[in-house]
Amino acid sequence: MDTDDDALPLDPDFAARFERDPGRPPCQLYLISPSAVDTGFAERLARALDAGPVAAFQLRLKGVDDHAIARAAEPLQRVCTDHGVAFIINDSIGLAQRLGADGVHLGQEDGDVRDARARLGPNVQIGVTCHASRHLAMEAGEAGADYVAFGSFYPTATKQVSHYAEPALLGWWSTLFELPCVAIGGITPANARPLAEAGADFVAVSGAVWNAAEGEAAAVRAFGAALAGNPPTR
Repeated sequence: MDTDDDALPLDPDFAARFERDPGRPPCQLYLISPSAVDTGFAERLARALDAGPVAAFQLRLKGVDDHAIARAAEPLQRVCTDHGVAFIINDSIGLAQRLGADGVHLGQEDGDVRDARARLGPNVQIGVTCHASRHLAMEAGEAGADYVAFGSFYPTATKQVSHYAEPALLGWWSTLFELPCVAIGGITPANARPLAEAGADFVAVSGAVWNAAEGEAAAVRAFGAALAGNPPTR
């Protein structure tokens, strides 16, 4: 449903005119797990985190019960801690609390930010999926979220997409709000840089790393080069 905040179209050239606040950190990589992980995935995660800067890792296992996710999480959480990378649980406030995770990422149907804050405390990071909606993002910010996520920006096979966002949204958000924003959806080393230039504080990626033919370490290095403004090399 459209709201007054989303009804007024953004100037499509807004992102092109956006100038990043020099006090704002450079755009960073935010890894999301594949939809299934096996016992060897901890080693793959360690290789990825060894390969270049990663701000956060989100464990996103759909259709799996919390007990199974908790078992899978233990070695992955340890890898993240060893690398100084935030460990984020997708969807479940209760599981994030149980595991002592660094954060929880909530979809629009996955719980309330205020409830998550009350249960998890002031230091846990809370992110919210806001699709392509300025209204949902402002609501999340007012409720106390630590970041908002916009997307999908490109076609993706990782999940079914019903909302597409334009880069101008990132520039608009970053110009008006200090709260960090995450760009998600179909992002690769070849198309990540325009989103960083448009105003994204983080790019969230999954398949482009875990399904990369050259391996996860090479993919993370390619993202690092792209976000630094260097074109990917082959």
